[in-house]
Amino acid sequence: MLARGDLEIVVYFISAMSSSSVQSLLECYIRAKDQNQPDLIHDCFAADAEVTFSIATDAIDFPHRVIGASAIARTLVTDFGERFDRCRTYYVCAAPEANEEGICTMPWVVAMRQKDNESLRLGKGTYAWRISSVPGEVDRIIGLHIAIERMDLIDDPGAVKLRTLQESLTYPWLPPTALAECMELFLANHPDPAVLAFWQPSRY
Repeated sequence: MLARGDLEIVVYFISAMSSSSVQSLLECYIRAKDQNQPDLIHDCFAADAEVTFSIATDAIDFPHRVIGASAIARTLVTDFGERFDRCRTYYVCAAPEANEEGICTMPWVVAMRQKDNESLRLGKGTYAWRISSVPGEVDRIIGLHIAIERMDLIDDPGAVKLRTLQESLTYPWLPPTALAECMELFLANHPDPAVLAFWQPSRY
């Protein structure tokens, strides 16, 4: 029989392992999307996973709903990679926190280049993940809702703004305070009205 102290250690260990698993899954998704590696989607999403979208801007389009890892890989990686490159997606938090039901939500920010006109794309929104954790089975993402708040198109000759932002932001886990400090410094050195419009008002 476990003593109370031993039980607390076991519960903490299980919780820590769960957090580590969630972080690994979300980092796998980022590698797949940002590095244009569609096969990695099958390592983090369940075969029958579902992705849904809510989009508050006309600046980008996605289907309302995508079902199955193969379709998710095509939509979020292959098709996405045909339009954009030099992509970095940031989770605006220090680390993921999933509740007992496997639900994990967080803001996100993306900085990337649009291929056809070489403009900077800055986007932000919210991810809502559903993760299945079954004892004896491999954890997988079974659902993802992507809310897109903004996806701004900003003139950026030579990708100077993109490079400056990406060199200053911690990737992929970006605490809100670090993001705010970086954007304030960036706007002080690059007083671009388009970037200011993207950043303000910001809820991060």
